[in-house]
Amino acid sequence: MGKNRRILVAPLNWGLGHATRCIPIIEALLAHNFTPVIASDGVALSLLRKEFPSLEAVELPSYKIEYAKEGKNFKLKMMWDSPKIMKAVKAEKLLIKQLIEDLKIDGIISDNRLGVRSKTIPSVFITHQLNVLTGNTTWFSSKMHQAIIKKYDECWVPDVAGKPNLTGKLGHLKKEKFPIKYIGPISRLQKKNLEKKYDLMVIISGPEPQRTLLENHLLNELPNFDGNVIFIRGKIQPEQQIQQHKNMKIYNFMNSAELETAFNQSEMVLSRSGYTTVMDLAKLEKKAFFIPTPGQYEQEYLAERLKKHEIVPYCSQEEFTVKKLKKVAIYKGLSAFTTELNFDNLFNLFQGK
Repeated sequence: MGKNRRILVAPLNWGLGHATRCIPIIEALLAHNFTPVIASDGVALSLLRKEFPSLEAVELPSYKIEYAKEGKNFKLKMMWDSPKIMKAVKAEKLLIKQLIEDLKIDGIISDNRLGVRSKTIPSVFITHQLNVLTGNTTWFSSKMHQAIIKKYDECWVPDVAGKPNLTGKLGHLKKEKFPIKYIGPISRLQKKNLEKKYDLMVIISGPEPQRTLLENHLLNELPNFDGNVIFIRGKIQPEQQIQQHKNMKIYNFMNSAELETAFNQSEMVLSRSGYTTVMDLAKLEKKAFFIPTPGQYEQEYLAERLKKHEIVPYCSQEEFTVKKLKKVAIYKGLSAFTTELNFDNLFNLFQGK
């Protein structure tokens, strides 16, 4: 179908979620005879290079996103950092113009990278946040985000249009203001019936310093857990490292195939409530416990919503103790939305005249 049309796929480097949810999209592009070109920075770029070593990959300017050490300062820190982000977006726009010419790009898929678009070729924006939650400034941050999305030819939302859905008010507008396609929850993982090896799987990622703060807290707390733990630290490094620490088998990172096996071999999962993780756990039909990133409204909203629907319990980072994991048993756990995604229709946009 794609006759080797070249599509730039550019996920935001913010934790690993944006990069990992682009994996099934890149695989689908390859299956439909497109040639994906990967563009990102930092760990997101490293991860995709590891997954697709034969694909061309280019580095984009870094947004240098860091979290505040304390959740209550999250919004302040983001506002403080916004000139830095806008500067990167500006540099990104210039670079994209150049890359389209140099690399003969025919289409763009940007996962939350604000400067990756073009007026001359079809450009798609992937997001699950049509509304951006920022507490009492939500109306403003949502308006700003929607103004950016409007500049793209289409917006793809990885959720279902109707109810029940996974994103709630994050991914649904009262009135559609631009072309939205609901592409269903996407995951690079498949459910498999494997023998259970671990009572608990811990997987963490996300910007520093919050990733390390959570890791240290959990490494202190989990030796009190009665059972086998597999712990994936979400640190993308050149070599995979494996350590045994009391009842825990600790990995710095895993590739998609290894993660799929580990998830399927685990009874329950402890993680952040980032949306990519929620989609993965729904696909795998897992029971879980969430610890939202402090101050990140979106993760707090998703965790609260899933708890309210008695699907997954959660608590704050400071409050977490092993005892809280007992609650998982009385919650329903996540279940899959079976949506057949028609990539032929989706990729029609890139077919050219």
